[in-house]
Amino acid sequence: MATGRTHRPATRSRGIPEATVARLPLYLRALTALSERSVPTVSSEELATAAGVNSAKLRKDFSYLGSYGTRGVGYDVEYLVYQISRELGLTQDWPVVIVGIGNLGAALANYGGFASRGFRVAALIDADPAMAGKPVAGLPVRHTDELESIITDNGVSIGVIATPAGAAQQVCDRLVAAGVTSILNFAPTVLSVPEGVDVRKVDLSIELQILAFHEQRKAGEETTSAQEPAAVQPRSSAAVRTPAGGRAAGKGPDGDVPAVMPA
Repeated sequence: MATGRTHRPATRSRGIPEATVARLPLYLRALTALSERSVPTVSSEELATAAGVNSAKLRKDFSYLGSYGTRGVGYDVEYLVYQISRELGLTQDWPVVIVGIGNLGAALANYGGFASRGFRVAALIDADPAMAGKPVAGLPVRHTDELESIITDNGVSIGVIATPAGAAQQVCDRLVAAGVTSILNFAPTVLSVPEGVDVRKVDLSIELQILAFHEQRKAGEETTSAQEPAAVQPRSSAAVRTPAGGRAAGKGPDGDVPAVMPA
């Protein structure tokens, strides 16, 4: 099986927009669920709903892959699973190292989704000498002194950083110097990398803060709605007096309007 060093995805050379690339895993997840249920075909509307996007955007994304589906039939589920997996580079073996085996690093090491999606955890690395040799998820933890040799020996091009913020940049520099060109960063800090190195940042605290913003806004909207006065309706048509020179007070140029409007 090919390793991550010998083959790289063709998305950039084929001009697929980054926004489309970011949605491909969503489509793949939805398609995989359909495949597991032995669903042979799916319409763009059904797949878009399952992936959480609109169907026009989905069809546009798939046009970059050269897949338009069949009118009246939809998309072949198994073919799309293969096509998207190939485009994302998931039909080959990608050795990964995880640096920082604390609570988060250990949880990542135990995550079963890596292997099923084409990612092989080649090594777990930590700076604490007391961790060296301890088994985590069936692998012995290696000391950071071995980082460069581990990357070279395993042909690693993807590194996962799960260290404290203060150590993340130094680890990043060593990974890049050793040949790693893609980094998934869980440390709560922004990493500086040279051109040609891709970094994806996962910050759980930022995601929670965004959710807190939306919760606060929803609470504010509910409070405002509860405080708004109700419109006062005229008691009857007889109660609306017509001024000497014109229309009834309850009439407007476009028809009936409430006699009293809220501020």
